[in-house]
Amino acid sequence: MNMRLLFALVLVGVVTAAGGVAAEQQGRLRLNDPVADGLHTQQTTLEDQTDVAVTVYNNDRALVRDRRKITFLPGESHLKFMDVAESIMPQTVSLRSLNDPGKLKILEQNFEYDLMSPQKLMEKYVGREVKLINKSEDYTFYEQKATLLSVNNGPVYEVDGEIYLGHPGEVVLPEIPEELIAKPTLVWLLSNDGADHEIEATYLTGNINWSADYVVTLNRTETAMDIEGWVTLNNRSGATYTNAELKLVAGELNLVDEGRAMGAKMMRADMVMAPSAPMMEQEAFAEYHLYTLQRRTTIRQNQSKQVSLLSGTEVPVEKRYEFRGNVNFYSSSISALRNQNADVFLYFQNREEDGMGMPLPAGVIRVYQEDRSGMLQFSGEDRIQHTPRNEEVRLTLGKAFDVVGDRIQTDYRSLGTRTHEAAFKIDLRNRKDTAITVDVVEPMPGDWTVVSESHPHEKRDARTAVFSLDIPADGEVELTYRIRVTY
Repeated sequence: MNMRLLFALVLVGVVTAAGGVAAEQQGRLRLNDPVADGLHTQQTTLEDQTDVAVTVYNNDRALVRDRRKITFLPGESHLKFMDVAESIMPQTVSLRSLNDPGKLKILEQNFEYDLMSPQKLMEKYVGREVKLINKSEDYTFYEQKATLLSVNNGPVYEVDGEIYLGHPGEVVLPEIPEELIAKPTLVWLLSNDGADHEIEATYLTGNINWSADYVVTLNRTETAMDIEGWVTLNNRSGATYTNAELKLVAGELNLVDEGRAMGAKMMRADMVMAPSAPMMEQEAFAEYHLYTLQRRTTIRQNQSKQVSLLSGTEVPVEKRYEFRGNVNFYSSSISALRNQNADVFLYFQNREEDGMGMPLPAGVIRVYQEDRSGMLQFSGEDRIQHTPRNEEVRLTLGKAFDVVGDRIQTDYRSLGTRTHEAAFKIDLRNRKDTAITVDVVEPMPGDWTVVSESHPHEKRDARTAVFSLDIPADGEVELTYRIRVTY
């Protein structure tokens, strides 16, 4: 028998022995045999689960409601609640009986998280006898009993009165220490005056979150769009939730210890043409919005899952161009700014009569348009905040390649320590083959007055003047104006 084969057999023996002990413990716990404190201990696993519901928040945590049906012995006993999320927040755990709450009382609650590992196993056997598997000169193997003295910076053994600093062979432990567990476990000390109970454990867990992504497809005339909304769910909580009821909460909850922010996930390219699915049901919940998936789904550990959130067709949109100034342009003389590209924005109304109307969770909206061959091309993206229904959505798409302008300060005067006057000429050029409207948006400082202007302005608010200029296809427009400001 070669060394590799014997080593494999030794490992099998160790795992089998450990599994046998675990199986024996499980059988003992299921049979309610007495334990050290004189009470019986039961354990429950996913085999007892009757239902699970997960509510995921967009701040890296989720609320889990795990229902299980268990037969209890009367009196006091321990309950080991297995298969909970590894990222559970134990201070948030609660337990209740659904069918007879008055007869099941919680006396004590514990969270066991001293998880099994090779290092932990060795630490538990310091000062105890272990078995060493050695290889002789003729390549045969033999066993030796030893006492494990220490594991600091490597194991130290005592064998027949001699001290071994490490060991070239394998170490075999006789059993798994009772205080070590394979995965995190909730343990309750309960007092039961009934018999069978369907219980529900509720807890918060970290490392699970969701984000919204949207895909917009503009028509050729850029007057309407189709929109698909998707939820990207990421589960790193350390548990799988099988056939779960899934709810999502959108809103800014106040948290004492905020979770890690989740970066936006890029949508798969094939999702641009994904077919429509039933929209998630939504409802107002406290100061937030709750979205419910209309079917059950399985959320696996280390899985990124995407489900349909909403869809809309022929939603009216408006594309706008802006040529924006700067609040500092009016307090000193400035050099000419030439060949400045206009900004491009897309606007739509989130209202039912326009094919929308569902409160939109914060997320990234990506915009696609068809080229002349009919192929969809990516044309920009923007992140939106939580947007209620009947509100306007504005998307920044980028800079307009064919819409450029020059800003020239034609005059500047200081009329005192606090008053200034500046005159500007703005030449806007539209090199597109269609006519457009460009809004020249001028942020204003202090108290301001338009002394003269070639085109009328709109006072959008106390700090903003807007000149709307219609520019023909491949045409130019010149705007002149003089502003007096007092700080």
